[in-house]
Amino acid sequence: MNEDLAASARRFASTHWSVVRMAGDEASPARAAALEQLCRAYWQPVCAFARRKGWREEDAKDLTQQFFARLLARNDFRGLDPQRGKFRTFLLTAFAHFLANEYDRVTAQKRGGGQTAVAYDELTPEQLGRLAPPGGEAPDRCYDLEWAQAIMAAALRQLRADLTAGGKAAHFTILKPFLTLPGGATEYAAAARELGVEPASVPVLVHRLRHAFREGVRAEVAQTVATPLELEEEMRHLFAVLNQ
Repeated sequence: MNEDLAASARRFASTHWSVVRMAGDEASPARAAALEQLCRAYWQPVCAFARRKGWREEDAKDLTQQFFARLLARNDFRGLDPQRGKFRTFLLTAFAHFLANEYDRVTAQKRGGGQTAVAYDELTPEQLGRLAPPGGEAPDRCYDLEWAQAIMAAALRQLRADLTAGGKAAHFTILKPFLTLPGGATEYAAAARELGVEPASVPVLVHRLRHAFREGVRAEVAQTVATPLELEEEMRHLFAVLNQ
């Protein structure tokens, strides 16, 4: 194994899969917290998928709550093997089955049968995020797009936190636009004046920021897979989704 693959392998010591195992361990005092962590990470993609499937916004929220609650209540995380696939794919498949069963249940209720599902505790507005309206993108595509955007947002938050902790909050604020937009001499000169550095040093700072951001994105994606090979596959999928 070369150094890059070895370094990638070491990053899998603490992943979403380890959180999944914790969520499936009935003896673990951190079980509820593990489910909450997974819910926060995947709430928006799952709920957006339900909206694209045609469920009303409030129903989509309730269904997402119920889905995560049921995963915990039935302990569906117990015994999950990360070698069997990516967590993103597992969760989408499980939720698609859940929605199909829920549709059957609602249809049965309209005929006079069925029972009321137990709703999960209401999440905060920050956890809910934005919800995609029905129409437009296909449900699977919407799920992947929300997943990709959540990955990028998490990496950006971590980058801000790291720079702030290092006393370089201004670097993040001033140089952040250059993460996605090319900078010219005029823009770099303006950034140099704000930072109090030589204009020639700004391209170097931007290069370092972009590198740190890319590594942050890789670290976020690494939490959802089991091997370095899957990491490379998911990275390609992530950028394919964002570039469509």
